[in-house]
Amino acid sequence: MSHRAPRELRRAAANERGGAARGGPGGGGGCLKWRPQRAKGMAEPADYPPFQLGKPRFEQTSFYGRFRHFLDIIDPRTLFVTESRLKEAVQLLEDYKHGTLPPGVTNKEAIIHPDTNETIFMPFRMSGYIPFGTPIVVGLLLPNQTIASTVFWQWLNQSHNACVNYANRNATKPSPTSKFIQGYLGAVISAVSIAVGLNVLVQRANKFTPATRLLIQRFVPFPAVASANICNVVLMRHTELEEGIDVLDNNGNIVGSSRIAAKHALLETALTRVVLPMPILVLPPIIMSILEKTSLLRSRPRMVLPVQSLVCLAAFGLALPLAISLFPQMSEIETSRLEPEIAMATPSKTVIYNKGL
Repeated sequence: MSHRAPRELRRAAANERGGAARGGPGGGGGCLKWRPQRAKGMAEPADYPPFQLGKPRFEQTSFYGRFRHFLDIIDPRTLFVTESRLKEAVQLLEDYKHGTLPPGVTNKEAIIHPDTNETIFMPFRMSGYIPFGTPIVVGLLLPNQTIASTVFWQWLNQSHNACVNYANRNATKPSPTSKFIQGYLGAVISAVSIAVGLNVLVQRANKFTPATRLLIQRFVPFPAVASANICNVVLMRHTELEEGIDVLDNNGNIVGSSRIAAKHALLETALTRVVLPMPILVLPPIIMSILEKTSLLRSRPRMVLPVQSLVCLAAFGLALPLAISLFPQMSEIETSRLEPEIAMATPSKTVIYNKGL
């Protein structure tokens, strides 16, 4: 058996075992990788930076680095990696940790290390977020929805999001299950309430023509989902606003617990959760309203749903890595902006904190 693990195999090790986990929507960290010795006479590919245990493969201070990092995390090809190939990738990391790496292993064989050894159910992996989430997006954007169908698709969307958040949680600091349940219920209630309320208002608006009413209804899912995402973040992480979150100096030492840093972390996370559904739920209605006027779809109405599915898939694939790459996982803040006791506790001008995702 070859000791070389393809890129999709490295990513599968994280998505399968639970710790892309800390690169997931509700996670709180990065990927762990190693720096194996290069074999003699073997050129190192430019695409594979030197491996460093505890650090992502790509530089996280730049948007492009974060974007490439998350492209690895959400790569759907990892869904098709076999169990035996996955075990091979995981074994490489174990060999490295015990200093028994086979000769000839290079940076190309890096494996993403999870927090736990749990296997994540395929639809809830980060690599499965787009392929399994796209049908839900298509359902959310179906025209002429009844109240029952609106409730169903909003509930299904928030249920899927909750399962992804829980499956990809940060396992290094376990959170009570009650927090996830609280966030889930709050998200479902807010999403359903807003979606149903807006649909009823649009239907009762006599000033709109049927065509205009239909177009407006297509945009209803966005405010409902965005509001639910904010509600989910606040409910699940409200204790951070009261207790604060750890801030660290340049050497990784904990300086203190800051409520101000917690506010910044929640704000950045909430903005990400608002930006994420924007292209997914706003672009497809605009594009479909244009395409449906073409002779191709007018003469072939059965093609509307397949075309809409492809448009939603493309929007989802674009929006997810862009949105979660907006802010660094480990954000930096000036100590002068934090509580006086924290500013006095370190000579560092800046400290870092884990914002979560």
